[in-house]
Amino acid sequence: MMVLVAMPLPAIPVFSANDEPLNENWSPSEWGEEDRIGAVNRTTPKTVLDAVALVKQGKVATLGKVYQSDMPLFGQRQWELSIPGFPTYEGIGSMEAVGNDELLTAEIGQVGTQFDGPGHIGVRTSKGDFFYNGRYLEDPDVTPEDLGPLGVEHIAEKGFVCRGVLLDAVGFRGGPLPVPPESGVESLGFITAEDIKAMVARQGIAPIAEGDCVFLYTGHGDIWHPSEWDSFDAEEKARRRERFNTGTPGYGLSGCEYLASRKVILWGSDTHSSEATALDGGGETEQPYECHLKMMTRSGIWNIENLDLSQLVEDKAYEFLFTWAPLKLKGATGSPGNPIAIY
Repeated sequence: MMVLVAMPLPAIPVFSANDEPLNENWSPSEWGEEDRIGAVNRTTPKTVLDAVALVKQGKVATLGKVYQSDMPLFGQRQWELSIPGFPTYEGIGSMEAVGNDELLTAEIGQVGTQFDGPGHIGVRTSKGDFFYNGRYLEDPDVTPEDLGPLGVEHIAEKGFVCRGVLLDAVGFRGGPLPVPPESGVESLGFITAEDIKAMVARQGIAPIAEGDCVFLYTGHGDIWHPSEWDSFDAEEKARRRERFNTGTPGYGLSGCEYLASRKVILWGSDTHSSEATALDGGGETEQPYECHLKMMTRSGIWNIENLDLSQLVEDKAYEFLFTWAPLKLKGATGSPGNPIAIY
């Protein structure tokens, strides 16, 4: 059983309206005014077959982190799982069968390894709260109980099968990327378009191409160590949770713009935001999560966060078959999951 609880985000500066999506014609999308899935439309039989051809060794890496109550959580989000009754059912029938069900209280779409869908982030305009492809929260078919055309279930019908690309920024920079100290400053924590091109060349792989899924290893995710977390005591976990949520390194604006120009269908990283952010959420500008807005709200290029990229980095698996689909959660903003890389 799952109990879904929406938790408020940390307070950020609020402005009256931003009409950039209206003035720059962010909608309709290139796939038409009825489109609900965005850039994953670029997936074709050819891109799938090309991705399958990358499997040479038959090795499999799961890219999801473990969901648990003491994992790092952004803002006021929560994850609590328990077994009611323990066992939930006992002494059933002549064979005295017993069984367990779990009770989950969580913001299920936006915790742990998480996928950001069309209903996750938008822009407040003079015409209302604008989301992907010109949908508004004020539309009659968009409600708190069912996001309608913005629900993640539409993308879940399509799923992701693509060439996965790992960008090893730790190897490129010679160590984990630093967290930007504040918004609007230059920092090595930002990965630029030129950095992406240089990493691709350094890793000896083909340039990023249409239909690709691109994932950035910053080293920041190792604070929430994929295999050692349960070896830390409560005090050490608390220190690490605080560090993990005090801003993140990641893609800068030019990096995001470059990925969009290459027509990728998914971007992500080992951090909780994928893009570089200071503690206040700002990056190269003071606008919180500007890459999110430009990639997702504007271009329909969805984001997956808090990935465990450790095995790919260890194996130097810089390109691979990536496969994953969000859960079919009707009306949800996102989805948990355990993506698979095969190479």
